[in-house]
Amino acid sequence: MNGSPLVLEPVFFVGPVPITDPVIVTWVLMAVLALGCAILTRRLKLRPSRTQAALELFVTAIDGQLRDIVGGDTAPYRALIGTILVYVLVANWMSIVPGVEPPTAHIETDAALALIVFGATIWFGVRARGAGGYLKTFAEPSWVMIPLNLVEQITRTFSLIVRLFGNVMSGVFVVGIILSLAGLLVPIPLMALELLTGAVQAYIFAVLAAVFIGAAASEGG
Repeated sequence: MNGSPLVLEPVFFVGPVPITDPVIVTWVLMAVLALGCAILTRRLKLRPSRTQAALELFVTAIDGQLRDIVGGDTAPYRALIGTILVYVLVANWMSIVPGVEPPTAHIETDAALALIVFGATIWFGVRARGAGGYLKTFAEPSWVMIPLNLVEQITRTFSLIVRLFGNVMSGVFVVGIILSLAGLLVPIPLMALELLTGAVQAYIFAVLAAVFIGAAASEGG
């Protein structure tokens, strides 16, 4: 582990672009998740198998949560929020793999995820209201609120970054320190707690993303 989580040594370069460990782990995760989804969904049937039933239950749970947050049709948001949830969950759980740091323990990954949510908020807001209608939301309830509403858009993006980065990084540090001091067996309960924390953080990140997007796309403002 590097001396600072904010300083990363490049593994190699693609032209002038440095490629670091979190990027490589992210590429591997993307490939594994894409391949896994392709395999699990290639033979869907009207009479589902146990695996298909579990997948349908997972999608239904996401739809139910989205319906509570954004209301109405959940289809436009399902793929994005579901992908964010699964990626952050699996990325957080990479802490249990020896020698691998979770990509979400590095602020660059968390910033990229937060920027995706930021861009999606604008996209869905413009699509639901039109460009003019979306821009008018910054003047609600009065035009004097424009600066505060703009600042809110930025600060909540930073809050997504800091929340995920702080919780995942601190968990990795704690487990790593205790593992170095106490050996392999003692940290096992802490690793189980880390898995639980990773799941909670993934859920919170996905829910906050849905809240921000739903607020931007809400016809009622």
